[in-house]
Amino acid sequence: MSRPKQICLLGATGSIGQQTLDIIRLHPDKFEVFALTANTSVQVMLRDCLEFKPSFAVMRDAKAATQLHGLLAEHGAGNIQVLNGEQAICDVASAAEVDTVMAGIVGAGGLLSSLAAAKAGKTILLANKEALVMSGQLFMQAVADNNATLLPVDSEHNAVFQCWQQAMTSQRRNEISKIYITASGGPFLDWPAEKLVNITPEQAVSHPNWSMGQKISVDSATMVNKGLELIEAHYLFNLPSKNVEVLLHPQSLVHALVEYIDGSVITHMGPHDMRVAISHTLAWPQRIVSGAPRLNLLSEQATLQFRPIDEGQFPCLKLAKAARDEGACAQIILNAANEVAVAAFLQGQINFAGIAGVISETLSKQPRVTITGVDDVLAVNKQARIIAQESIKEPALYV
Repeated sequence: MSRPKQICLLGATGSIGQQTLDIIRLHPDKFEVFALTANTSVQVMLRDCLEFKPSFAVMRDAKAATQLHGLLAEHGAGNIQVLNGEQAICDVASAAEVDTVMAGIVGAGGLLSSLAAAKAGKTILLANKEALVMSGQLFMQAVADNNATLLPVDSEHNAVFQCWQQAMTSQRRNEISKIYITASGGPFLDWPAEKLVNITPEQAVSHPNWSMGQKISVDSATMVNKGLELIEAHYLFNLPSKNVEVLLHPQSLVHALVEYIDGSVITHMGPHDMRVAISHTLAWPQRIVSGAPRLNLLSEQATLQFRPIDEGQFPCLKLAKAARDEGACAQIILNAANEVAVAAFLQGQINFAGIAGVISETLSKQPRVTITGVDDVLAVNKQARIIAQESIKEPALYV
């Protein structure tokens, strides 16, 4: 009997992290937790450390690490090594003992640890689309150079992978005519533009289908997430941008469609539950029980509708497509400006329409540079955040 896979879980206290632990809990014979990482959520980390007994627990925040260390000692788990900081997160992601890294940190904060896992030749379960949006070809080259394995966890990209599992390595890409990723449209799908101005953060994070964290829920509501996913798909599957499109599918039952040159279209269907994609990548190339509910094709919810997206209603998607077409530097700026804008919206500093305003302002003001390495990525990301923060101080634009 083979030994359990050693898992490093980056972003353990977030939505993806917690659902990953749900699956590991179901299969203790197949998976063991080597390391858990988080930002500041001490109590959740304490609970999960006591249950899963990792060798390492890493907090990005130093004070949180000190607090966690003391609590673990109080509970008789002082043998768990508690570390802190970005470098420690990268160290556990690249540790020799690790087989598989779940890259579940949200946003730009997951870039360096995901890259560290790639450079260490790990199997990377990529839930952090922003890392690939920011580093694109650099990330894919690190995967190739170090013989790492990259498996997509985003439900749409995982669906494409399941429809076309040779996509990562096959030379048969000329058989593919197009891939479509689907979009639910979020909670404001059929709202008129004038109503979108007064949307509250509470409304924006209430997705009709999926249970997600606050940031990605807002990204779904603005549809910028589909723009980020188009960029991600371009790099993951090595297809021209014109061969990757978005379809509006409010039911969230079909997650992707792969169209072949002979006219065949293969689709992936499943419940709107991230444990399906997580379990698929954790066990790949095998399949295991995920704990997700079964899809009921006879229910009223199984009605399938598809339609094009009105980009006038979703300006963030239009901005994301423009950044995709422009290239690496614009993609970094897009992601940074969006993260700043979403945080400002959730804090009540700008209104919902202001998210697109901040992104547009930042893209228009920041000079473009050539991206040749990760230092360039980090520098552009830093500058874009400064410009975005400055644009938030111009409330007349957004309220």
